Amino acid sequence: MALKLIGTAFLLLAAYVLAQSLWTLWANVYPATSPLSIAWLVATLAAMLLLAWGKLVTGRQLGIPVLTAEARVTLIDAALAGAVLLGVGLNALFGWWWADPLAGLVIVYYGLKVGRAAWKHALHNS
Repeated sequence: MALKLIGTAFLLLAAYVLAQSLWTLWANVYPATSPLSIAWLVATLAAMLLLAWGKLVTGRQLGIPVLTAEARVTLIDAALAGAVLLGVGLNALFGWWWADPLAGLVIVYYGLKVGRAAWKHALHNS
């Protein structure tokens, strides 16, 4: 049951990021940047990567597939922070306002892939 919920969370996240990216591109929304927001994204990215690694190692050592799958959820949080950082950074450096919503499409792909895999694993083990 837990893997199905995690898979569903990935699929919903992918749908949300896709909708938000398409809306941002269509509406020509220009993101604002600030040094504080960039520093916050760097700190978030580092924290999420460390947390994902800790969950993955612990899940593998204890043989808990739900914790291993949760590590992937945290990894997508890190990827989301990294994509936002890349988009905001490209906007700040070069004025490429569209980089942020395009970077979000990478998250959509990953979310769909991992969400589907979690569901497949859950159905296979039930």
